[in-house]
Amino acid sequence: MSLAPEEEGPALAAAVPSPNEKRDLLGQFCFYLHFAIMLYIVGGWALPWKPLLGFYLGFLPLVALHWQINKNSCVLNNMESWLRHGTWRSEHNAEEGAWLMTLIRNLTGITLRAWQVDLLTYSVMAALWGAGLWHFLR
Repeated sequence: MSLAPEEEGPALAAAVPSPNEKRDLLGQFCFYLHFAIMLYIVGGWALPWKPLLGFYLGFLPLVALHWQINKNSCVLNNMESWLRHGTWRSEHNAEEGAWLMTLIRNLTGITLRAWQVDLLTYSVMAALWGAGLWHFLR
């Protein structure tokens, strides 16, 4: 994820598997782990426990920072590539650097450009972080 201008979009985004394509066990595990983390990002601001809210307030900026440092890719996708192909990045992992883009496309049929996903992601994360801070301070 990056707010940098896009050339033609991630090359891997063109190779995204269709919604009809089945995932193997590793693919399912990685997808659902990503999904669980996404649920924490989306709903963590509402948790009633201060320690989890405090963790949340540190976690969101670290997630965004790690995307920037890791060349627009999530470490979870990198680990899947490493387990599957023996490399940290793999052109065969269609979701690497495009997990949310893939999810949106598979669920809605809407193909977003990388900059649109970045804008959506960082805007929502900033709003959620603000909601978490508000909840933490009240």
